Formats: sequence, structure tokens, C-alpha cells
Amino acid sequence: MIELLTDPAIWASFATLAILEIVLGIDNIIFLSIVTAALPKEQQKLARRIGLALALIMRIILLSMIVWIAKLTDPLFTVFGHEISWRDLIMVGGGLFLLWKGTGEIHHTLEGAEEDAAAMKKKAAFAMVIGQIVILDLVFSLDSVITAVGMSDQLWVMVAAVVVAIAVMLFASEPVSKFVHDHPTVKMLALSFILLVGMVLIAEGFHVHIERGYMYFAIAFSMGVEFLNLWAAKRKRAQRAEESGP
Repeated sequence: MIELLTDPAIWASFATLAILEIVLGIDNIIFLSIVTAALPKEQQKLARRIGLALALIMRIILLSMIVWIAKLTDPLFTVFGHEISWRDLIMVGGGLFLLWKGTGEIHHTLEGAEEDAAAMKKKAAFAMVIGQIVILDLVFSLDSVITAVGMSDQLWVMVAAVVVAIAVMLFASEPVSKFVHDHPTVKMLALSFILLVGMVLIAEGFHVHIERGYMYFAIAFSMGVEFLNLWAAKRKRAQRAEESGP
């Protein structure tokens, strides 16, 4: 065990896998910030923590079932010459759920009256929100675990990387959620990202591989532009305040 801990290859594998897991967890954080907004404010923090705890539990359970995970990629049937596996079905189902959820949230944000939004918050059941989080945790966890299995053959390294990633997500979930909901334009970008991730999941379910780097570049570029817009707007407000001051 000591030899393993002093092996540079093990540490390189752990660092690379932890970074990948954190990057993949961006989707989780964005989704949590959107779906928990339907709850009363005093319940949102608890729901996010439960969601991340469930994500950690699912990832560890799936990592301990590596043989079963490998079988998920075995073909079940063929459609138009494409072999479909359980993993493909889960990816397509999760992608469709994200498209449905993202489209619904965009509609209520742009078209729904304030009274409708308030009514939705009252009707939103805690268990229903947790159920939605569980569905997406399953999809993101499966994707995360398949990535982990492909990066390392040491179970404890995979589990350690996942634990570190979830800890970072837990730390980041509160400020990210607050920032998203304090800025309506950022919320719309986040909803657009959810639609983008949904389409990527559906494409991968039909064996159309899309490099995740392209998706994350698009997200990073859009967020960078929006941060510049927010900074420019803040400077304009400060200048107006100085001009109107005594």
C-alpha cells in the first residue's frame, strides 16, 4: 500500500481523474441550482446537499459494481443498424428529461407570470424535487463512473477521486446557485447549457460521439462573455452613481 501511495503514476492518475470528475460535475451543479429553485428558500440548501450526497453514494455503489457496469455496454437490440445497450437507453432517457426540464424552466422564466411562479413554488413537493435529482444523478453518475473505469484500474483511486470531486461540488454549489439566481441572464445561460447537455447525452445514446471539450469550451466562452457584460453593467452603474452624487 505504501508503494502505491508513493507511485507517481498513481498520483497522476488520481489528479487527472479528480479534475475530470469535477469538470463532469459542472452539469450536476447547474442542474441542482435550477431544480431546487422550485422549493421554498429554506429547503433549497438541504435539497442540494441531499442531491450531492446521493450522487456520491450512487458513484461509489456503481464503482463497486464494475463488472455490472461493463455489461451495461453490451448490446440489447439493434435499431436501424445501431446496437442499443442499457447505457444508451439511460443516456437517451436522461437527455430527453433534461430537454423537457430545461424547456419547461425557460417557458416559466419568460412566459410565466409572477403569480404562476409563486404558485409553482408552493406546489413543488420536496420529495418530487429529490426524485428529479435522483434521476439525473443516475445519468451523470453512470457517465462519471464509465469515465473513471476508463482512466484507472485501482478502485480506491477512483473512489478517492469521486469523493474529492463531490466535496468540491458541495463547496461550490451554494455560491454557484446564488449567482445563477441573482442574475436572470446567467440563469438563461444555465438553462441553455442544460439543453446542450441533453442533446449531447441523446447523441451519445445513439453512438454519435461529441467531444466534451467542445461543449465545455462553448460553456466557458459564453460564461466569459456574460461575466464581461455583468462587469460592464456594474461599472456603468458606478459611474452613474458618481455623476448623480453630491
